[in-house]
Amino acid sequence: MDDGGGGEREDSGLSQRLRSWAPAIAPVTILSALLFYFGYVSSRALYEYFGIDVDTIGLGTQDYIMRSPQPLLVPVLLLTLLGAGGLLLHAAIHRRITNVGLPPRRIRRLIGAAKVTGAVVLAAAIVLLFAYGLVREWAAYSLVTPLLVITGGGLATYAWRLSDLIGEAPWDGPATRTPAHADPGAMLRRTGRFMIYVLIVTAVFWVTATVAQWSGRGQARDTAVYLGRLPRVILDTKERLYLRSLVVEESRLPDAEGQTFRYRYRRLRLLVIGQDRMFLVPEVWSAGNSTLIIPIDGSVRIQFQFQNDAP
Repeated sequence: MDDGGGGEREDSGLSQRLRSWAPAIAPVTILSALLFYFGYVSSRALYEYFGIDVDTIGLGTQDYIMRSPQPLLVPVLLLTLLGAGGLLLHAAIHRRITNVGLPPRRIRRLIGAAKVTGAVVLAAAIVLLFAYGLVREWAAYSLVTPLLVITGGGLATYAWRLSDLIGEAPWDGPATRTPAHADPGAMLRRTGRFMIYVLIVTAVFWVTATVAQWSGRGQARDTAVYLGRLPRVILDTKERLYLRSLVVEESRLPDAEGQTFRYRYRRLRLLVIGQDRMFLVPEVWSAGNSTLIIPIDGSVRIQFQFQNDAP
């Protein structure tokens, strides 16, 4: 008679595997969420240029993730280079303090200057945040403000880190540390550092989202300049569309028995295709043009033309 021990062992093994996978699952989930967000921001800016709300296209999560590498490429490269440079700079400063032994008065003077500079830069960022209603039309606002937060917060936190490093230096003698519960200011300092860390992470997120938005708008303008790169479409309809564009060519199809399509439209390009519809634009950009939404069903007939490039 089975006492259930086998089932318990199987459950235990599954639990152990899940626990071993947990450290990898969490970062992958966070990364996927970030890729989705930046792909969405970039796509929204791209299709908004053509008068389309991205939510009407019907793109899925995978579609947005696949569109995220381009807007994220420059920010990721910059963050990697800045991070590597920061680590090298910190290693050089740490080595100079511990091995060379700079005069403590000079070091404290430099740390004090870094703290003051960081506080001033953070104050400038706070002023810009509260003055949003006055300077929101400034094109660089959404980039300059978070960069000030990152710079000021980074200087302040690094100055604190150097202060801790000096506390361990040989010239200060044996370090006498007060327990956290006996030092009323310890909790306040930790809380202040934590809040600055949150500000820095939020500002990095803000900068990257701004770059993603600008990337989408830049891609939209590049697409508008070179609309001829998009797939060429010939559209047949049962009714006249009365398009505003002067670029699109309209012709009436000859009457024939069983023929239900009456009008043909040329010089259209496929901008994007959603779940059940296509978005077509004229092949030459004009401010008076509009995007044509075509359902993918039997109400229209669509042909895709070959490129005019002989093999």
